[in-house]
Amino acid sequence: MPNAVLVIDMVRGFFEEGNPLYLGERARRIIPNIQRLLEQEIEEGSRVFFLCDHHTPDDPEFAMFPPHCIAGTAETEVIPELANFSKSPGEVIPKRRFSCFLETDLEEKLKAFSPEKLIVCGVVTDICVLHTVFDARNRDYEVEIPLDCVASFDQRAHHFALEHMEKVLGAKLVGPQKAPKGEKAKFETTDAILSGETADIYFARSVEILRREGLNPVATMEIFPSKAGVLCGIEEVKALLSRVLPPGSEVWALAEGEPCQRKEVVLRITAPYQSYGLHETTMLGMLAHCTGWATAARECVEAAHGIPIISFGVRHVHPSVAGVMDYAAIVGGCTGCSSIAGAKIAGIQTSGTMPHAMILVMGDTAQATVAFDKHMPPEVPRISLVDTFKDEVEESVIVARALEGRLQGVRLDTPSERGRVTADLVKEVRAHLDLAGFKEVNIFVSGGLDPERIRYFLKNGAPVDGFGVGSYISGAKPNDFTADLHEIEGKPIAKRGRLPGITPNPRLKRVM
Repeated sequence: MPNAVLVIDMVRGFFEEGNPLYLGERARRIIPNIQRLLEQEIEEGSRVFFLCDHHTPDDPEFAMFPPHCIAGTAETEVIPELANFSKSPGEVIPKRRFSCFLETDLEEKLKAFSPEKLIVCGVVTDICVLHTVFDARNRDYEVEIPLDCVASFDQRAHHFALEHMEKVLGAKLVGPQKAPKGEKAKFETTDAILSGETADIYFARSVEILRREGLNPVATMEIFPSKAGVLCGIEEVKALLSRVLPPGSEVWALAEGEPCQRKEVVLRITAPYQSYGLHETTMLGMLAHCTGWATAARECVEAAHGIPIISFGVRHVHPSVAGVMDYAAIVGGCTGCSSIAGAKIAGIQTSGTMPHAMILVMGDTAQATVAFDKHMPPEVPRISLVDTFKDEVEESVIVARALEGRLQGVRLDTPSERGRVTADLVKEVRAHLDLAGFKEVNIFVSGGLDPERIRYFLKNGAPVDGFGVGSYISGAKPNDFTADLHEIEGKPIAKRGRLPGITPNPRLKRVM
């Protein structure tokens, strides 16, 4: 069955500056995420409904909120970035109440095709989104809320609403579920892997013995994880198998970035055993480490409730796996990574600006930031590290003034020796930037972050615009994978403790 996507109040009245209830730049960041969501859902056959505020001039709601989105005004129109989706195949439904179910024909339209689930996105998280989800759950609809597709003007209320919808109403909060939408991930299988240098020696010896004995049966191998997680590494495994499997082979797999359960078969290979037997170690290693990294990244993404997470962990791993680690973090939901290699694999731009070393060499934070602005291309964000020489609050304002409106953000990375970055510090920096006229300057936080620390900032209402996470992702424990043969020449077989024959998993799709 198809899904129904409810796009709530993505109208000009909330997203264009100058209107009474303009939600600001933080809310505007969800626009490209909703674009991607709609493209994906429409491609998969989902129906899209735009629920848009249409108030009368004397609406009782205006006793609490300034008059807004009055019927017949431009404020009620779907924002230009989403307008094409609202015309076809989407449908616009005017609403006057917080809940999209009250005094609209949404319920009748949903009953007409019985969607598998409702995907709810838009604004405001703690008002119209919350009340719509409440009514949807009371009507027994399964509800999903993409974390990067909802926003509010009040961050504390935003996070309270998300927690309430998840823990009380039973809605499912989801982060990005698929690999990045840039260029397809590119993996080069090295000669060391192809030759078997990275394999356990007993596989090399086994293949050699079978070769000399003239035994090369068509065998089916299944691979499964030891615990649940976010599957990652499948694309790299496919790149390897494309080099070694002969024509006529079959490969079935879950997709990169899909959730996988303990002992769920995520990969099934049917081919002459000698073609892939040597590479069992390598395939298990690719899946184990990448799934561990992606799962840790997803934990941070879910804790952040839609605030972007950047992977900063390459300094904690061997350079030979740095790019793959960052790629796995992207699959897990990070919006960016710091390594050139990881960004290249994922088909995205790198994230990161300047280190403390550059500022120390130049001797002044503002001077270093001005030099950065002078020499870096315009597409590189102007984000300054502001904890090197002066108090973070003072340095933030100094740098913002030095760039004369071109500064896009500051990064707080206060070391543990100085008490780390705190929620109160973030609030203070925000207040002084606003007072100085730099409300558009974002605040990014890094330094020893993990899901618990991220939740601390959100719980205390710190206006953080992005988090940089390092060792929690890069140091994640691998999710062990196991490979078993289950058929040889069509005959069910298994070692003791396993069930002979193919293990059913309808989620698998043929990929080769």
